Amino acid sequence: MKETELIQIALMLTPPWQVAECRFDINQKRLDIHLDFPRGSQFSCPFCSHAGCAVHDTERKSWRHLNFFQHEAYLHARVPRVQCPGCGVRLASVPWARDGSEFTLLFEAFTMMLAPAMAVSKIAEVVSEHDTRLWRILHHHVKDARSLADFSTVQKIGIDETASKRGHEFASVSKT
Repeated sequence: MKETELIQIALMLTPPWQVAECRFDINQKRLDIHLDFPRGSQFSCPFCSHAGCAVHDTERKSWRHLNFFQHEAYLHARVPRVQCPGCGVRLASVPWARDGSEFTLLFEAFTMMLAPAMAVSKIAEVVSEHDTRLWRILHHHVKDARSLADFSTVQKIGIDETASKRGHEFASVSKT
């Protein structure tokens, strides 16, 4: 089995996506995985989900992935811009990352898993990433989770005035 086949299976890539090349640099402690798709591949529109859209052109994108042992790993791909009959030319979504993110979904999930247990600065050390970039991941997913929360049954809230006098700004929710 070639290393590209092994990585293909590990990333759970489905057609038309495939691993085109892997480059491992031991001096930089870095693994670069290049993904591609065959000529003539078709994709769905990211807005209306219209299937079978032809590729208009591509944009090169990169995403930080989970470390490969102690080595940083990055995915690189030509992401297709598809020609949708209803929406026009749109950048296709990729299955390994959310739109607009510079991280893979697995990297984001790992970050979210660590967040309740440790400070973001410590997570940054563990994953060798700047904490500002990790905060963007956390803010995105917390905002998403909060948008799904239903506070319609909350009838009372409590405010700790002594803490607010010390500059703390937070509220506790009570369902009594």
